[in-house]
Amino acid sequence: MGTPLFLFDFDKTLYAYDFRKRLPRLAELTGVSQYTLAKTWWEGGHEAAAESGEYLSTDEYLAAFNDVTGASLTADGWREARRAAMTPIPASFAALRRAGELGTVSLLSNNPIIFRDSLHDLAPEVAGVLGENDLVSAVLGARKPEARIYTRALSRFGIPAVDAMLVDDSGANVRGAEAVGITGFQLLEIGGGYNTDALVEAIEAFAAERGVA
Repeated sequence: MGTPLFLFDFDKTLYAYDFRKRLPRLAELTGVSQYTLAKTWWEGGHEAAAESGEYLSTDEYLAAFNDVTGASLTADGWREARRAAMTPIPASFAALRRAGELGTVSLLSNNPIIFRDSLHDLAPEVAGVLGENDLVSAVLGARKPEARIYTRALSRFGIPAVDAMLVDDSGANVRGAEAVGITGFQLLEIGGGYNTDALVEAIEAFAAERGVA
C-alpha cells in the first residue's frame, strides 16, 4: 500500500449546485431566453461535448457557446452565472483539507475547460487546497462514469487503483470508480445536511489502512 490519493467531485460534493439559478442569470447577462440557451446548448449536447474535451481553451468554449446560442457571453459573465448556482458545503471543505493532510488530493469533475481555468476565481478555498491537481473531464477526454476517466486520472499520479478513493454525490460515478478498483464514497444529502461525518471517518480509515495517520 502506498500514499493515498483522494479524488473529489465538485458539484454537489464540495459545493451545492443549482442549474435553476444559473440559467436565469445567463439569460439576464446575454439577453437570450432561458429556453433558447437550454435548448440549443445543453439539450443540443454541446455542454457534454465540452466536458469531454471538444474545446481546448476558454476562448474556444466561449466562441462555440456564442455561435450556437447567438449570445455574446464573456468569461466574466460565464463565471458570474456559474457562481450564482454554487453554495459552499463547509463540512466538505473540512474533509478535503483533512484528506490533504493524509495524502494527495485532486479534483475529478465533469466540467469544461473554462471551469478549470476559472477555478481559482470560483472556489479559491478549494483551489488553495488542490494546488495544480485540478483534473476535469475536459482535460482527460472522458466523463464519469466512463472507466477511462478514472484510469487516466490514476496515470497522472502514477498511483494504483487500490490506493485511490473517490468522493462523489453520484452513485453511478462511484460505481464506475469501484469497477476499476477505486474505493468509492457517495456523499448524500440527508435531512438538510450531508453525511460528511461518515466521509471524514472513511477518509481516516482509508489512510490508516495504508499506514498513514
